[in-house]
Amino acid sequence: MRRLDEGAPLRAAMEAAGMDLSRLAARTKEVDPEGKGLSRAAVGFIVGRGKSAREECSDRAAGLISTALGKEVEEFFASPVFTLRESTSTRRSKTGGRQKTERLPERLMDQEELAEFLRKSRSWIDKQIQEWAQEHDDDWPGLIYVGRSRRFDPHAVLDAMRQRVA
Repeated sequence: MRRLDEGAPLRAAMEAAGMDLSRLAARTKEVDPEGKGLSRAAVGFIVGRGKSAREECSDRAAGLISTALGKEVEEFFASPVFTLRESTSTRRSKTGGRQKTERLPERLMDQEELAEFLRKSRSWIDKQIQEWAQEHDDDWPGLIYVGRSRRFDPHAVLDAMRQRVA
């Protein structure tokens, strides 16, 4: 539940009933069918206005506080309504249209840049290089050693990946 007007109606009802945090916490214990109620700290989080104040609480806590104050829950709290911004249905492939593709850079990439471009991990690239070497006794297409560092020709890497899939 989300408190209304940053808890102002709660604080006004507490004042009208002559209750402070301790009295309201004790009253929630009295009205709770389980006899547990809410702690003083929990009540403080819900009705407070400082840094520790919470805008949301459980349905149970909202019900106990409202009952303890002798009011309806709707006078102090609103049920949040969740709306999804994206469809939850299964994504379908688009046909007939051109897919948006990122342009390949005309320069060599390091492994981190290639991983980001391919949306793969650096360890995936390492595994591909090892598997290629075992199968072909050669370096992975597009792999170029520059001193001790590895660079990748993104055009050659993508061409090899396309051939492997085909």
